[in-house]
Amino acid sequence: MRRFLLAVLTCLGLTAGALVAASPAYAAVFQTYGSGVNIRADAYLSSAVVGTLSGPTSIDVDCQKSGDLVSNSDGTSSWWAHVPALGGYVTVVYVAIPEDKLPGVPECGSEPPAGDITLADVQAMFGSRIANPSLVETGLPSLNQAMRDAQINTPYRKAAFLATLVHESRLEYNIREIGDTRPYGGRGYIQLTGDFNYGPAGQYFGIDLLGNPDLALSLQWSAPIARWYWTVARDINPYADNLDMGRVNAAIGYPAGAEDQRRCDSFKAALNYLTGSVPPGVICTRPSALKGDTSKLTRAQFEALAS
Repeated sequence: MRRFLLAVLTCLGLTAGALVAASPAYAAVFQTYGSGVNIRADAYLSSAVVGTLSGPTSIDVDCQKSGDLVSNSDGTSSWWAHVPALGGYVTVVYVAIPEDKLPGVPECGSEPPAGDITLADVQAMFGSRIANPSLVETGLPSLNQAMRDAQINTPYRKAAFLATLVHESRLEYNIREIGDTRPYGGRGYIQLTGDFNYGPAGQYFGIDLLGNPDLALSLQWSAPIARWYWTVARDINPYADNLDMGRVNAAIGYPAGAEDQRRCDSFKAALNYLTGSVPPGVICTRPSALKGDTSKLTRAQFEALAS
């Protein structure tokens, strides 16, 4: 069955490698097969069952771990796929790949890529604003990949992006704006808001965000959506390059006020951590044309006012 399903996927142009390429880059996407496949709390048959896959399922895997050997009629594997969204591990023997170890997936507990932001980093930058460290840590692989995809690869850009998200969402990928019951109220890392954002973001990724706005809360899409807003809905990296947190805040889309200074202070704290000092020339205030609510402006309209 394992090989048969792989052959079917290949005929459709959806080998495991293609599935990985088509998915958000932070997590490899694989297809399971069979029914009643257990999700276990750890990579051992003695571990508690935390869920069951009723049938073939697409899973987002962030790492893999060697554990108990599992065999079926199609093969044998001691590797287990960690699926954060399901809260546990699935044996690789029920994943539709020709190998017995997942290709391109790091081992759990391995060192993050050089330059990636860690939990210790954001705690040092933002202190008590990191209110749920475990949840923040779960999301960091996806967030780091989104930063790489968005070319958020310098201390100035990282500081601006992270300072923004820690105020938007406390760096929690699945947060919903408290008390906001609007269908298209704030969700996810960047608190995506308004049908004028949900619609274009969904079109960009090929998902129905208007029909299912809670996708913006998912581990799969929260970080990519933040990257989309930072680079597509707006072009924010150049403002970070200029240490212009005033324009960064305006680009996020809320009226000027005391929050601007709070975010700028977090920007400075992140810069100090990442570079060892706060460089001269940080701009905390907005130009007068951007002091109002800029959330509904198109990118072209915003850039005209920001110039």
